[in-house]
Amino acid sequence: MADTTIKISESIRDRLRTLAEERGLSTRAYVERVVAATPTETERAERTARAIAYVQANLRTDFTEDDVREAQEWRAAIAARQLGERR
Repeated sequence: MADTTIKISESIRDRLRTLAEERGLSTRAYVERVVAATPTETERAERTARAIAYVQANLRTDFTEDDVREAQEWRAAIAARQLGERR
């Protein structure tokens, strides 16, 4: 295992510690878990391609790139809190 040093603000360091402690993990273990679980852009693109192929083969044969674009725009709007209501 390699040691790496990164420079972050004290507030982020403290937040990392808190998040790790809440999960019963060391900061190192928490960072490793988060990074391992976060897909790269290439992995996301591959997942998206597999999901589209599945939908086209099993659910909706007329599913198009326009449908994908519309869904991505809708998701982005929700993430930006431009749509929907928090309950």
